[in-house]
Amino acid sequence: MACMKLGSKSEMFYLYGQSWLCSTGLPSDIIIEIGDTSFHLHKFPLISRSRELESLMREVPCEPDKSVLELPGLPGGAKAFLHVVKFCYGVKMELNASNVVGLRCAAEYLQMSENYGEGNLIMQTEKFLNHVFGYWTDTLIALKTCEEVLPMAEELHIASRSINSLVQKVADQSLVNLPVSSGPSVAQSPEDAEVWNGISLTPKASGEDWWFDDVSSLSLPLYKRFIRGASARNIKPKRIAGSLVYYAKKHIPLLGSQTNSQSGNSSSLKSSLSTPSEADQRNLIQEIVELLPNEKDIAPTKFLLGCLRTAMALYASSSCCSSLEKRIGSQLDEAYLEDLLIPNIGFSMETIHDIDCVQRMLDHFMIVE
Repeated sequence: MACMKLGSKSEMFYLYGQSWLCSTGLPSDIIIEIGDTSFHLHKFPLISRSRELESLMREVPCEPDKSVLELPGLPGGAKAFLHVVKFCYGVKMELNASNVVGLRCAAEYLQMSENYGEGNLIMQTEKFLNHVFGYWTDTLIALKTCEEVLPMAEELHIASRSINSLVQKVADQSLVNLPVSSGPSVAQSPEDAEVWNGISLTPKASGEDWWFDDVSSLSLPLYKRFIRGASARNIKPKRIAGSLVYYAKKHIPLLGSQTNSQSGNSSSLKSSLSTPSEADQRNLIQEIVELLPNEKDIAPTKFLLGCLRTAMALYASSSCCSSLEKRIGSQLDEAYLEDLLIPNIGFSMETIHDIDCVQRMLDHFMIVE
């Protein structure tokens, strides 16, 4: 993971209980509270870098001992503010893909522009973000952290810029490990590991499906935006469908139970996350079906039949089930007889298997043929 070093002074902050204290020897004259964490600081380094803090401190009543200021709405919370404080004091700190989004949002909230010092935090984080967008893994990490600082990350278009960067690299694989814009001088973080929060940090750009596993670590809202961006970029529908199949198998446990006997590698796609509720799985399968490209033979028939069984078991919407029936019907000649033995889970239990469903798929097959 790339990083950017800022500041030159040695560490001067230490945690005592729930309070961050400064070891400069000068008594603090302002306490800033963020949630359960308090920061015992000095006004001058802060107001010289932040218009928002300067404005707020004017309004804080002067107490005999020291003033207290609360910042409940700061993006990134106490964790981001600690980095802001270090920046204001000139203490050594590191920007990396996992913290730059939170710091960019915090800097915007605190109005740390060039009007309050050359090379201020807005400019520094924006410059590093542009560098991050040149690399696949760093961009993916930054995108995932956007959800921690909503809605500010959306207002600054960080999420959309991240998604556009990822889509661009899927469209042109030669860009995966090359920066797409000039950026600051950076180094590799000594804290790097092979995996960060479910994302592999080892480049593996080979084959048309190299990106499937990485984007499957995204939440559904972000993943949907990525897929729609890929569709708009004219990525091959077969590749988009392949990613959707991978995502579905990873995040819908019930689908895995429907297809385990049909896929030898399904166990490798199990999510490390806790098992989602049936409501979440129902919503996910409906979204996956809606996102599938319209072309015929875009997804394996066995997978579509597994989706149909799962959708029925989860009582998915009629439009979802109908869409699956039509897709399967258009390629019914690829199905095996045992694949069509769909359990009858409706109100009528006259038959063990859902004959009406098979009839509808057969009717659609006859129409398209």
